[in-house]
Amino acid sequence: MTESEVLAYPIPVDHALDAPQEWERLRSRCPVAHVRLASGDEASLVTRYDDVKAVLSDPRFGRGTGNADAARVADTDDGGLFNSEMATVMPQEGEAHQSWRRLVGRWFTAKRMAALRPGITAMADQLVDAMVDKGHPVDLKAAFGFPLPVWVICDMLGVPDADRDRFSYWSDCMLSMTRYTQDEMTAAMTEFGAYMAHHVELKRTAPGEDLLSELIVATDAEGQPLSTAVLVATGQALLVAGHETTANMITKMMGMLLADRSRWERLVQDPSLVRSTVEEALRYDANAGFGMIRFIDADIELSDVTVPAGTTVVCSMAAANRDETAFENAAELDLTRSPNPHLAFGAGAHSCLGQALARTELQVALETLIRRLPALDLAVAADQLERVDGLAVGGLRELPVRW
Repeated sequence: MTESEVLAYPIPVDHALDAPQEWERLRSRCPVAHVRLASGDEASLVTRYDDVKAVLSDPRFGRGTGNADAARVADTDDGGLFNSEMATVMPQEGEAHQSWRRLVGRWFTAKRMAALRPGITAMADQLVDAMVDKGHPVDLKAAFGFPLPVWVICDMLGVPDADRDRFSYWSDCMLSMTRYTQDEMTAAMTEFGAYMAHHVELKRTAPGEDLLSELIVATDAEGQPLSTAVLVATGQALLVAGHETTANMITKMMGMLLADRSRWERLVQDPSLVRSTVEEALRYDANAGFGMIRFIDADIELSDVTVPAGTTVVCSMAAANRDETAFENAAELDLTRSPNPHLAFGAGAHSCLGQALARTELQVALETLIRRLPALDLAVAADQLERVDGLAVGGLRELPVRW
């Protein structure tokens, strides 16, 4: 590929867990590549580890939310999630953003994760009990990977997890690039906003021991209470991010381990590898989705290429995590890899706020399945697994397993 060519993005692959062959060529020959998004807008794709980390860590650059010059992601009139009303309501930059992160971040500390862990483990065991009672084969995504993180984030927000199917549909609409029409996405966002607004009002009158109840009485950097619009958008954002990505990652991690069953057998024999396995699965994940957007409003140099102001840059953390200059034998899944400074959660001021929770859920999921279902195996050939299409997050449609 040359600098003048325009590549369709996201890049298609032959098999669900495979990395695009173009990644290696782009890193070596075209580290700042021209791509065309589902919207038809053009952007610049960066795939080298140092470049991705530099862009994500640069405090000058934000997501371009609400900026008319920023590339749109989805093939709809409003351009999708990054241009939605929810995104524009949230404090995106500067002290306002940091203040919001500090308020919400209190719920994602190591101390809170340690307190949550027994409950997450108990829920994981309940889900395995239901799987065993039903018998195999079973779709691990539907039976385990999806309901576990949904239960956790719903408990943290104080919303009923019985509504998880509605949350899933609303989330998919918000993350759509090509799957849903503008009318479907608008209707979903309206319904989701009304649902969360009603929930916020319930918490005002009957607060509980949950994140939203705490945020209602909190104040921002200027000593002001958070507006209802920000509270609603926060609840929506956490509900989407708190289950969609983790549910998909649990499923993909198990797909990676079972696709070459010697990996799973090694883990069963040595459960002390759970933590390093989780980190390596996060690094190795080639089905991570769209990546992160940054709107460049000042010229920068990336790999000796000048990226001019006014450019939308797509940072592919998944491609960066396969960069041989950053990771030895980067194309191999090494369950003992350490250190592992992957970029799966991003970097800088907009790095994933819930990464401690995601790590805890992934570790508990793995620990539970090792302990309860050591004979776990794929019920289909690995090359029959199918990707989720049309969404900004990567995932598998299902993961049929047996034991």
